[in-house]
Amino acid sequence: IMISVRLFCFIWHGLLLFHPVQTGNVLVLPGEFSHWHNMRVIVEELVERNHSVTVLVNTASTTVKYAKEKGFRFQFFSVSLEEHDLNVMFTEFMDIWVQYPNSSILETASRVLNIMDGFVTYHRVMCESMLKNKTVLEILKQSKFDVVLHDPFTPCGELLADMLDVPLIVALKLSFGFTLERICGQMPSTPSYVPTQPVNFSDRMNFLDRVQNFLQYAFHTLMVFTQMHEMKNIFSGIKEPTTLCDTFGKAEIWLIRSYWDWDYPRPFPPNFVFIGGHHCKPPKPLPKDMEDFVQSSGEDGIVVFSLGSIFKNLNLERRNTFASALGQIPQKVLWALSGEKPETLAPNTRIYDWIPQNDLLGHPKTKAFITHGGSNGIYEAIYHGVPVVGIPLFADQPQNILFMKNKGAAIMLDLFKMEAKDLVKALWTVINDPSYKKNMMAISELHHDQPTKPLDRAAFWIEFVMRNKGAKHLRVQAHNLTWYQYYCLDVAVFLLAVVGLIVFLMVKMCCFCIRKCCWRTRRKNKTE
Repeated sequence: IMISVRLFCFIWHGLLLFHPVQTGNVLVLPGEFSHWHNMRVIVEELVERNHSVTVLVNTASTTVKYAKEKGFRFQFFSVSLEEHDLNVMFTEFMDIWVQYPNSSILETASRVLNIMDGFVTYHRVMCESMLKNKTVLEILKQSKFDVVLHDPFTPCGELLADMLDVPLIVALKLSFGFTLERICGQMPSTPSYVPTQPVNFSDRMNFLDRVQNFLQYAFHTLMVFTQMHEMKNIFSGIKEPTTLCDTFGKAEIWLIRSYWDWDYPRPFPPNFVFIGGHHCKPPKPLPKDMEDFVQSSGEDGIVVFSLGSIFKNLNLERRNTFASALGQIPQKVLWALSGEKPETLAPNTRIYDWIPQNDLLGHPKTKAFITHGGSNGIYEAIYHGVPVVGIPLFADQPQNILFMKNKGAAIMLDLFKMEAKDLVKALWTVINDPSYKKNMMAISELHHDQPTKPLDRAAFWIEFVMRNKGAKHLRVQAHNLTWYQYYCLDVAVFLLAVVGLIVFLMVKMCCFCIRKCCWRTRRKNKTE
């Protein structure tokens, strides 16, 4: 009898703990390079929560290895890009950036225009290959997805969600100049205190800073509307005439890979969810040979060095400058570098094609992190509390490093002007000046002091959209207003017209009264 009672209690306790899980069907359109790394963390979390996930990828992708992944399905479509391959274009773009100081303005402008034409062609080919593939579209329609998770790095994903009539969730790092978010997502972004890119301002700007920031906002807006016109031409052959913001504006939730621990505060709509650092995790053990090298550093510790996965155009002169500087510090250095080996490489430095960056930054012997300032690396440094020497390259990287510098957690160097002694001095400072570690730990504590983990927040809102068939109640009415209605220009014109009419009538009445008074006076004088 006692055994039966215990068994009954055990079963009853298990039933009380059991909660039915509502699984969903998710279609994912990932980006390339670090964008896929960010998206994959969310995908794996959705799989852990028993959701069915399908990743739509093109055959030209070199980042998403659709033949080797497990845990979720892949649906791919064929793309023939030829000379407009994304890797080739990014390599050329980085080469333009590296060669800019030694090139004429006309030569640089000509190469940039060619790259822009290449990106437009890339968009058109990708969109047509995906949206005109009847076989793939039919498979996707039959799958009956509950939500589309889209990284804007992949062209036309928002249009695909519209064609499938499936709720759209956009996942991105704040875009260049916040143009996509503020124009298409209706996120307020005031140039008086929200700095844009590439100007290196904080949220405290003087008059001249605000002038430059305002002009930069105007330039970015013009670029977006130009791009929207190009995209409208691409869309016209696929679907009824529409614009980029017409489709992006339908997004139910915007998952922003940023947070207030290292970004400037600004107003945002209720369907904007900030998940910065969602990819960060506690460190895992290092490979044995790498761990042995790290342990051999003794009390001096190690420095982790990476300029990201895209930048591979570092010439031999710059490589030798870095290697020479690293050889002058007492720490051991783990350097992620592909291509030609520097001639001045010192015994304290090891080069790897790939390093487990998160695990190294979480290692107790790590003293500093040399980085280009990509958001992934910055957040991993924040998560583990490692001070930074930043060498920004392009896009949002200068602003990322500048923010950390303003918080006293980083030193910023210029790739072109930097000498070996500058890097040595910067490393010595962030390692030996305790204020840098203290300030980074303060930011790290802010990051960890959240009501929910960023990854859980991302998963919740994806599941929220699936459960409720969207999140229309969170979308601001600004999406349905014209630009002159948004800024109340029609109201201003109406009120000015009313005021003008009142002033006009008052003037007429005054003139009438004056004339009447004068007429009576003249008549009285005549009578007398």
